[in-house]
Amino acid sequence: MSRSLKKGAYVDEKLQLKVKAALASGVRKPIKTWARASTITPEMVGLTFGVHNGKKHEEVLVEESMIGHRLGEFSPTRKFKGHAKKGKLAKVYGSSGRFEE
Repeated sequence: MSRSLKKGAYVDEKLQLKVKAALASGVRKPIKTWARASTITPEMVGLTFGVHNGKKHEEVLVEESMIGHRLGEFSPTRKFKGHAKKGKLAKVYGSSGRFEE
């Protein structure tokens, strides 16, 4: 279910202050944030954010196509390491998973 239009988009207050300060000063270093649920607004376009993924801050450069999305969408929390490789155990157990001789 989407958020009510009368409430407006959620943007963390501290994050908004950091964005305004970065725009005023002109410094373009990454803005560290833990506010993954914050919605990306048009004033954030062109800025780089360090979005926390649970372990470290992933750098995200905000583009126009990202407006309306959440910051957390661009910083994955899980790392896919691939499917299990076929090896000695696969030969022993076979494709059915049962022991075959």
